[in-house]
Amino acid sequence: MRLRHGTFLTLLLGCLCAFLSLSWYAALSGQKGDSAEVYQREFLALRDRLHAAEQESLKRSKELNLVLDEIKRAVSEKQALRDVDGNRTWGHLSEDTRLKLWNVTHKHVMHLPTVFHHLPHLLSKESSLQPALHVGQGRTGVSIVMGIPSVRREVHSYLTDTLHSLISELSAQEKEDTVIVVLIAETDTQYTMGVTENIKALFPTEIHSGLLEVISPSPHFYPDFSRLRESFGDPKERVRWRTKQNLDYCFLMMYAQAKGMYYVQLEDDIVAKPNYLSTMKNFALQQPSEEWMILEFSQLGFIGKMFKSLDLSLIVEFILMFYRDKPIDWLLDHILWVKVCNPEKDAKHCDRQKANLRIRFKPSLFQHVGTHSSLAGKIQKLKHKKGLRLCLSTLRDCPKNGHPAPAAGFINPTHSFPDLSFRKKDKDFGKHALRKEHMNPPAEVSTSLKTYQHFTLEKAYLREDFFWAFTPIAGDFIRFRFFQPLRLERFFFRSGNIEHPQDKLFNTTVEVLPFDNPQSDKEALQEGRGATLRYPRTPDGYLQIGSFSKGVAEGEVDPAFGPLEAVRLSIQTDSPVWVILSEIFLKKAD
Repeated sequence: MRLRHGTFLTLLLGCLCAFLSLSWYAALSGQKGDSAEVYQREFLALRDRLHAAEQESLKRSKELNLVLDEIKRAVSEKQALRDVDGNRTWGHLSEDTRLKLWNVTHKHVMHLPTVFHHLPHLLSKESSLQPALHVGQGRTGVSIVMGIPSVRREVHSYLTDTLHSLISELSAQEKEDTVIVVLIAETDTQYTMGVTENIKALFPTEIHSGLLEVISPSPHFYPDFSRLRESFGDPKERVRWRTKQNLDYCFLMMYAQAKGMYYVQLEDDIVAKPNYLSTMKNFALQQPSEEWMILEFSQLGFIGKMFKSLDLSLIVEFILMFYRDKPIDWLLDHILWVKVCNPEKDAKHCDRQKANLRIRFKPSLFQHVGTHSSLAGKIQKLKHKKGLRLCLSTLRDCPKNGHPAPAAGFINPTHSFPDLSFRKKDKDFGKHALRKEHMNPPAEVSTSLKTYQHFTLEKAYLREDFFWAFTPIAGDFIRFRFFQPLRLERFFFRSGNIEHPQDKLFNTTVEVLPFDNPQSDKEALQEGRGATLRYPRTPDGYLQIGSFSKGVAEGEVDPAFGPLEAVRLSIQTDSPVWVILSEIFLKKAD
């Protein structure tokens, strides 16, 4: 009996030990499982942090590359980058360069925006902002950089013809102070290499000298165009076309910014007038104020638009903010509107303010010769309404006062979105400068009228341009006082012009001031035996010999007047419009 009880206790103790062993093993196994899950979660979190750190490192690397580019640009600036001791200092860097350095080197909670905020896809590849192809010497420090974007055309390319026209009109000295940058805005390597080899074969001297450069963008520069949304009634293909065009302009501007003082935007299907480069440079340097933002040397599209290189950063940033929304024509006009237009003022006030920033040179220096657009499809010949200004990049009425034309103004080329045959030409291109076969006699010119912009009376008298002034009032005058008294044979004055035919002189008389000669006054100014003067005399001694009719005054000068001291145009009544004096012709007697 005792044995049975002992055996039972032994078995019971064994079972208890086995149970405890199993419980302990199970608990231990559970702890190991929990630890594995913890470790797995930690590894996953570590991987995410490493990925985020890698992305941040890539972003910082790109920003540092931008800083290096900015420093290179700063070195090439015209301003002195060295202090008295010859050491570079923070204060001598441009504001834009200091901003980039500050943004990268300081750990702020808020970071200033960069190009990556508008084009975040650029972060995926480190080379996205570097040209995929570059041919040339990398010349910098020139006066003018000309940028030419070129894309594949299905029918015919005008690029080499354009380059021939531009280069052939440059003097040897101008070739040393200029850079022409061609952007082959395609990502097809075979195509870009083919175009480049053709340019190298045709212009080897220009490439070797540094005058001509050829670049193409990285294929990673462009975003996913399939995600664009349609706007302003334009089909998706046209939206893609104009969006890519905006990015092409930005890439070209960013590349050219550090190369020269001025940047001129051209197209790949134009011809140029002789002396076009010196004309542009002199016109820019002669501007009375540095407030201007755009100098226009053609009235078509985006051809012949000059910018100060220092303004390109602002322009590029503005375009990038809205590159998917609107075409380049509208965006440029919006920049001007934002800068100077007061929403509480009327449209005319806005136009006057923008005219101080956007100044037109006449006659045009470039003509558009392309027949086939870069928008693929069939040819469609366009004729637009008389007086309608058609925007090249949108085929819409151009915006007025900073507001785009309504969708109803869209000229639909057909539902196949064709390649457009642009019959539109620059009507000012064929115009010659005011004829100089006759030079007016040397004189001091003066006027009581307020001159508009650079359209001075001096230039009109020298037959270089027309005179444009604000609204005249009664008593205003335009006077030409000769340095030496002389005899005149005839006179001719024309007011108004083709673009502003209503800006004429009304109720205005032509008057002469004879040199002090009593005998001629007695013989010529009295009719017969009567005491009545043939020519009415003004209180200050001038004689009225003519007046304006339909904007023109012309006539012969009585030789009996003898030598004249001055000729004057006197405005008798207030005018409702501004005034343009487009031609002045005073013919000296033999």
